[in-house]
Amino acid sequence: MNKSKANPVAALIAAAVLVGHGSAAVLAGHGSAAVLAGPALTIYNQNFAVVRDDVPLELQAELNDIHFSGVTAQVEPDSVILRDPTGQHALQILEQNYRNDPVSQELLLSLHEGKTLPFVRERMKDNTLAQEIIHGKIIRSGYLPGGAGEQPIIEVDGQLQFSLPGQPRFPSLGDGTILKPTLNWLLRTDKPGKLAAEVSYVTGGFSWAADYNLVAPETGDTVDLIGWITMHNSSGKTFENARIKLLAGDVNKILPPRARLVTAAPELRAYAAAPAPTVTEQTFDEFHLYTVARATTLRDRETKQVEFVRAESVHAPVFYVYDGANSRFYGSLNTDQGYGSQASTKVWVMREFVNADTNQLGVPLPKGKLRFYRRGTDGQLEFTGENQIDHTPRNETIRVRTGNSFDLVGERRVTDFKTDRSDKWLDETFEIKLRNRKEDPVEIRVVEHLYRWSNWRIKAGSDAFEKKDAQTIEFRVTVPPDEEKTVTYTVHYSW
Repeated sequence: MNKSKANPVAALIAAAVLVGHGSAAVLAGHGSAAVLAGPALTIYNQNFAVVRDDVPLELQAELNDIHFSGVTAQVEPDSVILRDPTGQHALQILEQNYRNDPVSQELLLSLHEGKTLPFVRERMKDNTLAQEIIHGKIIRSGYLPGGAGEQPIIEVDGQLQFSLPGQPRFPSLGDGTILKPTLNWLLRTDKPGKLAAEVSYVTGGFSWAADYNLVAPETGDTVDLIGWITMHNSSGKTFENARIKLLAGDVNKILPPRARLVTAAPELRAYAAAPAPTVTEQTFDEFHLYTVARATTLRDRETKQVEFVRAESVHAPVFYVYDGANSRFYGSLNTDQGYGSQASTKVWVMREFVNADTNQLGVPLPKGKLRFYRRGTDGQLEFTGENQIDHTPRNETIRVRTGNSFDLVGERRVTDFKTDRSDKWLDETFEIKLRNRKEDPVEIRVVEHLYRWSNWRIKAGSDAFEKKDAQTIEFRVTVPPDEEKTVTYTVHYSW
């Protein structure tokens, strides 16, 4: 059955605006854009996202002191944009303060260093669990902002101990404590009144990736392909009923020191077996946006998956490769007789398929993991290998190694080596043996790397070969069942 392409997106909200260096930005809104009415996320697979959210404001004339505690724990404060999406109010942030030190027991202990607090301790008395109050002076709280902390030091009855004597009891919270990461704005407006402002910012703690499951029948070279988008939220904030988009494309992003840069995925076109697609796609600028059809809740530390592509009967034949030496030419002359003679006996199992309309696909696929399964005679699926693919445009061939063959064996050895350094030439002869212990004939692609020098020619060979590139040749050899086939060739180098 041919694939069923998803309907195109009727409209997409403009992509996230990435703000680089500099102070927080506040823009006066233009146009008549609708209020968000809920959070929206554009997630990049480089461990960050752009968040857009509602901020109800009741503004007085001139200056306003605004506290917004709806940001993530990994917000980039200098990326903040605040605007009136209706364009009726001009907003200007004169000052922004970001605090990400929510109240905790350790923080409150640090605020009371040098003071005496009551501690509640439970103990058995007359076979009854009772509570008693112990007073202790906080010599050292052990709190380290952003660190692992140290042992507290508490003075009880004139003696020091490196642990809390019980559960501390604190006075009520003062104005200097916060419960969530908070942005404090000193805000100026051109007119007072109520409005639903929109705040946008870049934040860490989000990622998405593509994964593909390919299921083959009991026999044959076709597979059914199902692709999943996997989203992960570790930002420190839950987003209720959020509208989620995924951006694919190589977006340049300056990451903190020691952070690992992972490029985002290229475009893909959504497929779904059901009439209503779960993910739709549209080109935006140099990138592609994918919108999850339904608003969904993405909780902190949650992984959520959505199917985005499905295709049946994709032609994906198995083939075999013997790359015995796996040596490479590095641009300099090599006359060491022992180099390149090392050999592996493993024959690789490979899968390939063309990402084309004629092969039930024809969609740009983002990089991700391919997992292969085959259905057994009892109907159960068995895992047969996996590998990664890079970003793959339409009409390109995907070729991956899924493992080593159990019943195919290769041997490779040098049978002759001659060189004359004065006349500047070298001859090398190889013998490659291939054994097939299967019940059917197989074709094995023998890959040889001419690693000694750039100027070479094949003087003699037992089989025809194809030149793959400037330093690689390939023999395609059919080996009958339970037989051995020998390939020989001599290469002549001159310099």
